[in-house]
Amino acid sequence: MHTAGEPLRIVLRGAPDIPGETILDQRRWAMEHLDVLRRQLMFEPRGHADMYGAFLTKPERPDSDFGVLFMHNEGFSTMCGHAVIALGRAVVESGLTESILRLDTPAGLVLSSYDVGTGQTTFEGIESFVSELDAKVEVPGVGEVKYDLAFGGAFYAYVDAKALDLELIPSETGKLIDLGRRMKKAVMESGEIVHPDHPDLGFLYGVIFVGPERNVCVFADGEIDRSPTGTGVSGRMAIHFERGELALGESMTIASITGETFTASPYRKTDRGVVPLVSGKAYVTGRSSFVIEDADPLKEGFLIR
Repeated sequence: MHTAGEPLRIVLRGAPDIPGETILDQRRWAMEHLDVLRRQLMFEPRGHADMYGAFLTKPERPDSDFGVLFMHNEGFSTMCGHAVIALGRAVVESGLTESILRLDTPAGLVLSSYDVGTGQTTFEGIESFVSELDAKVEVPGVGEVKYDLAFGGAFYAYVDAKALDLELIPSETGKLIDLGRRMKKAVMESGEIVHPDHPDLGFLYGVIFVGPERNVCVFADGEIDRSPTGTGVSGRMAIHFERGELALGESMTIASITGETFTASPYRKTDRGVVPLVSGKAYVTGRSSFVIEDADPLKEGFLIR
């Protein structure tokens, strides 16, 4: 499937059962034991540098429908909004659930609802909060850059694109990836990022270049998100709420590098920040079966950029 142009390869059969009492346990096991399978499904010749995927697993909570592990070119993520939007449609149309989908993700419980009439999936995301506002870091070749650090299921550094003379358009992709990588490295080296509940969630996932109504996210190992980034939009809701720019229930539409959009709002206040509500549309692109031959010298996958 794809959501606003961002791919999602949903693995339905062929993967081993993933052990673990919690989804974080399952993620740790997958990182140790399923990394070759991740590369085979995400990398060339079956995928590409910007491929994204998900394993459906057993749920952590007795009243949840599924657990889910997200994967990309660098490893296994903790939460993914565009994937939740796609899964919201996929499981309803496959007859696996009829209404509200309860997903256990490594970052926490996510609720999503797919509207058959409109084709829209709306999800109630992870508690999103601000760690730093107006932080500064020295970026090699750029100088001092101001950013906000927020969590929306993963941590992102949010940077004003205009301050760096960046245009958030496809022709600037190479420049955005280069600056995103440099910015991510600089922020990671400037200090430890700590999640208040789970050490496994305390890492910088990506950099989001922000325009007035646009997000361009560079995440993992230089992947550029084709969607507005569901977790990134969630963190942005926490920032706007913290700054008094959005009230509870007030929504905004945020476009991606493809021009496709998500609509989001700070839905409910929490002690740390807000629970966001995010909506978007996903589309089916195909159904595939992959073969991995023992004699294939490139069977474990490779990337060329």
